[in-house]
Amino acid sequence: GRWVGATYADTNTGGRKRVVVYGRTRAEAKGKLTALQRELDAGVRVSVENWNVEAYLAHWLETVVKPARAPKTYQGYELAVRLHIAPQIGKKKLRALTVRDVRLLCDRLRDKGLQRRGVQFVHAVLRAGLQNAMRDELVTRNVAKLVQVPAPVYEVGHGLTPEQARTLLEAARSDRLSALYVVAVYLGLRRAELLGLQWEHVNLDQETLQVVHTLQRVDGRLQLLPPKTRTSRRTVPLPPPVVEALRAHRAAQGKERLAAGTRWVDSGMVFATTIGTPIEPDNLSRSWYRVRKVLDEPPPRFHDLRHTCVTLLLTEGVAPHIVQQIVGHSGIDVTMTIYAHTSLEEKRKALRLLGERLA
Repeated sequence: GRWVGATYADTNTGGRKRVVVYGRTRAEAKGKLTALQRELDAGVRVSVENWNVEAYLAHWLETVVKPARAPKTYQGYELAVRLHIAPQIGKKKLRALTVRDVRLLCDRLRDKGLQRRGVQFVHAVLRAGLQNAMRDELVTRNVAKLVQVPAPVYEVGHGLTPEQARTLLEAARSDRLSALYVVAVYLGLRRAELLGLQWEHVNLDQETLQVVHTLQRVDGRLQLLPPKTRTSRRTVPLPPPVVEALRAHRAAQGKERLAAGTRWVDSGMVFATTIGTPIEPDNLSRSWYRVRKVLDEPPPRFHDLRHTCVTLLLTEGVAPHIVQQIVGHSGIDVTMTIYAHTSLEEKRKALRLLGERLA
């Protein structure tokens, strides 16, 4: 037989519910009842749904994450829950989840070959979901917070030197997207921001550009979405080379429009296909791979054009907070982290100056 302990508790819907615990011995049942009473005294409400981990995280994704976060963020969270969390600990009762369960989850993911960055992301999703469960008064502590996961080592790209940037822009002159590379180097726009740029947000007379949208593939189709952070939405002044490049690009696009005739799609995109539709990110990658061939190995990533803008502006003595506003970094620490990864030549130049000073 089993020993049974029971008490009444407040539910998360405002009612009362009889809660039962079981034990193989009287001491075990009493211990469970005491632990339960301690949780209830701490303010935990008993859920009428009696959530397991999988069901609660699905509820959290649908009611909290989906309405408030970007579609790409929701997709990433949902994949983490469905592919990694649910198969391992999904059937565990939410209130019964332990630190050991979370630690074993992370260990199993590593054993399956998931990279350190992936393990950290899955852990972060679980931690966020359990934090919401605390706000819902369903658990008294966030057991995922008690599990330490090694931080991944992120690769920080390197900006181009002024000579490399000039070489690249010269090589891009023959590409139909040459203006895109000019904007990328001079203004540091992200790839999704460049592809989401529309003419209605570009004023060549007043020499300003507004970053209002990003172009991203979500649920199998290209969508215009808000920028990734509040600081990403910004108005940027246009230097003369950018104005000149965009004027030439608009004229060339007008010729493409005439050539396309009835096939032209009036999307209003600054950087569009030859029939006016938004550019697939993969198609931009193909253009980029052709253009970057003029540079030495290792080949730069497209995102390194953004780093180039940051590094060159800071090297010229522009105040960090101004650079942050131009490129739309979420914080000035991001701006300075990129600048800290300067080229070997910049470091050599700095040490040479020190040597001359001490000589």
